[in-house]
Amino acid sequence: MDVKLDPSRDDLPLMANTSHILVKHYVLDLDVDFESQIIEGTIVLFFESGNRFKKRSSSTEVACLSESNEACKFRMPEPCQIPVTNTKTFSSKIGYNDFVICGKGEKDTSGKDGNHDNQEQASGISSSKYCCDTGNHGSEEFLLVLDCCDISVLKVEEVDVAAVPGIEKFTRSPKLRNQIVHELVALPADRWREQLDYYALCSQAPGCGELLFDTDTWSLQIRKTGAQTATDFPHAIRIRYRTKPQGRSVTWTSDQSGRPCVYTVGSPINNRALFPCQEPPVAMSTWQATVRAAASLVVLMSGENSAEPTQLREGYSSWHYYVTMPMPASTFTIAVGSWTEMKPEICSSNDLATERSFSPSEADFRYVGVCGHMEYPCRFQNASATTQKIIPHRVFAPACLKRVCQETLLPLIPPCLSAAHSVLGTHPFSRLDVLIVPANFSSLGMASPHIVFLSQSTLTGMSQLCGTRLCHEIAHAWFGLAIGARDWTEEWLSEGFATHLEDVFWAKAQQLAPHEAREQQKLRACLRWHRLQDEVQNSPEEMQVLRPNKEKTGHVSDSGSSVIRHGLNPEKVFMQVHYLKDFLQMLLENIPEEKRLELSVGNIFRDWLESSGIPQPLQRERQALAECGLAQQVSAEVAKWVRVNRRPRKRKRKDREEVFEKLLPDQLVLLLEHLLEQKTVTPRTLQSLERTYHLSEQDAEVRHRWCELIVKHKYTKAYRDVERFLQEDQAMGIYLYGELMLSEDPRQQHLARRCFELSREQMDRSSAAVVAEMLF
Repeated sequence: MDVKLDPSRDDLPLMANTSHILVKHYVLDLDVDFESQIIEGTIVLFFESGNRFKKRSSSTEVACLSESNEACKFRMPEPCQIPVTNTKTFSSKIGYNDFVICGKGEKDTSGKDGNHDNQEQASGISSSKYCCDTGNHGSEEFLLVLDCCDISVLKVEEVDVAAVPGIEKFTRSPKLRNQIVHELVALPADRWREQLDYYALCSQAPGCGELLFDTDTWSLQIRKTGAQTATDFPHAIRIRYRTKPQGRSVTWTSDQSGRPCVYTVGSPINNRALFPCQEPPVAMSTWQATVRAAASLVVLMSGENSAEPTQLREGYSSWHYYVTMPMPASTFTIAVGSWTEMKPEICSSNDLATERSFSPSEADFRYVGVCGHMEYPCRFQNASATTQKIIPHRVFAPACLKRVCQETLLPLIPPCLSAAHSVLGTHPFSRLDVLIVPANFSSLGMASPHIVFLSQSTLTGMSQLCGTRLCHEIAHAWFGLAIGARDWTEEWLSEGFATHLEDVFWAKAQQLAPHEAREQQKLRACLRWHRLQDEVQNSPEEMQVLRPNKEKTGHVSDSGSSVIRHGLNPEKVFMQVHYLKDFLQMLLENIPEEKRLELSVGNIFRDWLESSGIPQPLQRERQALAECGLAQQVSAEVAKWVRVNRRPRKRKRKDREEVFEKLLPDQLVLLLEHLLEQKTVTPRTLQSLERTYHLSEQDAEVRHRWCELIVKHKYTKAYRDVERFLQEDQAMGIYLYGELMLSEDPRQQHLARRCFELSREQMDRSSAAVVAEMLF
């Protein structure tokens, strides 16, 4: 069966054959080179095969994804015996041309360093672009398929784990390499440190034979001659590879101080352009990574340890991180840049006592709770961790943001962490780094194990936006990371819970009284209703469905491969429906018990998850939300502004001046949304609005609505606010470009094009694609 995939299509393929073999651990050893904008080095994969994989007959068809119907003709490389590679001192300057074998007559698309595109011929394989032919080898051979894109693979080899001193303790037959890996992978949780040490030693062991490999648009395919089943296939392999500057998993850019940096952007293709991996969520693995970079740089990563740099040769340092909790490879995160750790000016001894870190080695494995997951050093079974309200945390940002981080972000982290603990209990992760990422970050926040990225847009105005977004990302430690969907199309599982919990956490962090918390949550629900209604009216119906695969959700092919519906659609990144179509608050708080009993799994699926538009129960709740006290206060203020707007320029002296109430940031957002519904708002009224509420100094949510008012009513005096927003708040400014173009006003269209040209090179690729379509 030939399967052709078009990378420009909406759907994202997950190619890894996870039903046959699973990666249990990754060891990465990488060099980061900002001059070439390349990350290169090795990755060692340790596998575990299933017990149901039997030798397949020669008649079995193997689906191999390629751009041609020709047969794969893998060529056997010469046997390779190389000395042990010390990955800690491995130089990024070593040439790899010796490992590249180009077919005769085929155009060599490699650069001066011998790299090849994913679609082109790579090391160890003859020259054509192929689909696999497994009939030329006497019997069919097992084919390992990894998710891989925008990577130059230079060499793949089996690792001789039997050569590691002391490894004989893991097996009675030290020459059986796969048995050694099996025993190493199966070590009990209380031996996690020993396990990590031996993973590291094994990753530095010599190679014992090159493996055949091929690459296509979305995958890396590897086989070993004579290995006919997953059980026979090497269970420890080393891949030498090099990323590409245009790779979509990371972005090379400049921070707010103008210094170069690189970070994982939460790309639709996840990490497959950073390292070959198994992407499906079922592929749960641990990892450890050593990363070398210039000594002036800081390397942050999803890891349990707060790494400190080790000085290497002059001008370079090395950072090492590890994770012992099995996670999908998509959650691996890295950020390298001139980050500065932001510390509070005053740190009390009480804070230090509260934040003491508990490593897995200190775990008191009295079973505080019963966990049903695979064995690992779990904090939920650590009696000490269960009482830790505030986990150790650090904040990093460019030095130019030091003051605003100290004033806005640092004071919020302890109460938000404590609030989360009071609601959900034990923090799943032992520590937290928070990084303020560059302006081109396409979201307000992103959570990964042990690290959260926040947009600079969260730092402006009052603490409301920063606090709620921080609470949202903290909630993802439970929903999205510790607990995740088996099918990535079901984002509502993590985003719905996190959206609900951000309100709960934030109310507790502010120490609100119960009635104040309810009022605030109703107001935010009202705002979400407005946003959802707007999105439903302005987006394709098929993009509004939360469970697009319906009854086939979670289904995969026999090999484990699958497709994520709309996974490559650039507009999907900006859709909010899986955040906003949040039935949890209504279900858990707003529906009387007798009504709740009418709900069933079937009608929740049908009405909320598998249909477009706004569910009827939510439409019925709209009026109740609008009647909350905070929303009614806004309605009264709207009425005042409508009266002001209707007054003639020269009004009579007996007219009373309107007295406006002070409003919360969320109330300001609702006020501006109501005013957006007015057909005409005069420049005089807009000027008065700005002066009354100091709108240009408010948080990004408020300023976004203010910019919409400016654009709608062509308020030229405030165009500078729109320009600033498009430059500094790229995570939220995308659709402002569309509004500027739809106005058909030449000056607004010129403003949009000028701002885009200024930020285009640094802009997130999905954002740039959406904006370019609007403008040209």
